[in-house]
Amino acid sequence: MILLTYLNKKGFFSEFSDKRQLKIDLLSGLTVALALIPEAIAFSFVAKVDPMVGLHAAFIVGIITAIFGGRPGMISGATGAMAVVMTAMVMTYGIEYLFVTLVLAGVLQMLFGLAKMGKFVRLIPHPVMLGFVNGLAIIIFLSQIDQFKVNKVIDWEFVKINGDFVKEWISFDLAIIMWALILLTMAIMQFLPKFTKAIPSGLAAIGTVTLLAMYVPFLHENTQTIAWYLADNDSVLKGGLPQFFNPFAHISTWILETLKIIVPTAFALAIIGLTESLMTLSLIDEKTNSRGKGNKESIAQWVANFVCGFFGSMWGCAMIGQSMINISSGWRGRMSGISASIFLLLFIVFGISIISLIPIAALVGLMFMVVIGTFAWPTLKMLNKIPKSDAFVLIAVTVITVATGDLAIAVISGIIISALVFAWQKSTQISVRRYIDEDNITHYDLEWALFFGSIEKFKTLFDLKSDTKEVIIDFADSKIMDHSAIEAIDNLTDKYAEENKTLHIRHISEDCRKLIKNADKMVDINIKEDPTYAVADDKLA
Repeated sequence: MILLTYLNKKGFFSEFSDKRQLKIDLLSGLTVALALIPEAIAFSFVAKVDPMVGLHAAFIVGIITAIFGGRPGMISGATGAMAVVMTAMVMTYGIEYLFVTLVLAGVLQMLFGLAKMGKFVRLIPHPVMLGFVNGLAIIIFLSQIDQFKVNKVIDWEFVKINGDFVKEWISFDLAIIMWALILLTMAIMQFLPKFTKAIPSGLAAIGTVTLLAMYVPFLHENTQTIAWYLADNDSVLKGGLPQFFNPFAHISTWILETLKIIVPTAFALAIIGLTESLMTLSLIDEKTNSRGKGNKESIAQWVANFVCGFFGSMWGCAMIGQSMINISSGWRGRMSGISASIFLLLFIVFGISIISLIPIAALVGLMFMVVIGTFAWPTLKMLNKIPKSDAFVLIAVTVITVATGDLAIAVISGIIISALVFAWQKSTQISVRRYIDEDNITHYDLEWALFFGSIEKFKTLFDLKSDTKEVIIDFADSKIMDHSAIEAIDNLTDKYAEENKTLHIRHISEDCRKLIKNADKMVDINIKEDPTYAVADDKLA
């Protein structure tokens, strides 16, 4: 009842008034559900867990974020970046510790959401966003290349020791067939919307290619399907509903020892999950010319992943590929994400045999179209037109994203690079107007901020030898920002003292007066004109 009241308050049921749009959202959800299945299975293998663990996570995370999240139409589920982080935990301590880790990571995300940290995604520079998008498109493309490989027949002891198979390329004949079906899938998705939008092009492409693979004898014998994929990975899917699981009942270590094990992974999952989700939200905002709610999405993410820990499922967050499929299929409201999760659950429980018939080539073609739609192609033309610093940040974030496969590291690196570039640019803007008045007093009127990046130039602005016996430094058009600035002023005052010259400092804040040495002797206080701003210095903390 509470859920129905919430949905009604948020205008969810108003979506049903437009029957045409409801049909589009439902069909879009079906397309997304089909695209979710192979990725959830693949990421389960990456995380070294049963495929059903990933499929259940895709349903739980997807349905909760679709209903309560801050970005209608954004699709969430089991993702590759999360799977990579979880692998070491599972292989070292066992899957039981993974579920406890998810519970803690969910609590951490809750704290981030309550602290309203989602708003900080708005501060991410645009070149970082473009580099993130391009790097992610390349990662999606490279991840699909692995579908052209099969597990090499080797000694099973090797698999047990190394935790993975050795891959080899499929035969040339099979590759030709696969590429033909991929290109057919892409062609349908590209040209069908020009004739009709009654059915999502992605769904039509998957359906067409699946029927061809089923009923054309030559294709039927030589086409790799999801069933082939599962058999190749020595896994058998057994459908069923998620079951309640007490993650704490299977932990054998003491509380402090358990926390020592799970805290680093939980923190990494929480940060990376939120970063991916909020970056995806921001990207969809840009693509759809709308605005989601980052803090609300953060809270929905923690609820979803907290629940996953109690249902034996893996971690999840926003999925840019499936979200882009949803956008291209014509979604409008939350119903697309909700229906995608419901369809997925129906497939898990009742339709394993049906989805096993879908050719891998159809899903690869679908993801290739996502790559084309995701990559910011205009950046290739603008690189020689935008400032070199922006171009460097864009390329750096793209390379880091592809090299590490960790979107959080790439974004954080991009922000740090952008901040350093900004600091360097602003460091050169500090300037001074020097003059000597009729009373033979030397004046230095500073302009722009004095901070760690500009102190080197600040030191060169003063001519101590030729200055008169009395000197005034005026900060009316400047600001003293941090401890480095205070140190630079202290050093300057010492040098004037060595020259036996009297120094006056005007128009600085109260915080600055507290920090500058001998401020009572040389700072002129003017309560009406002096500014009020804080200085970033631990002495004032």
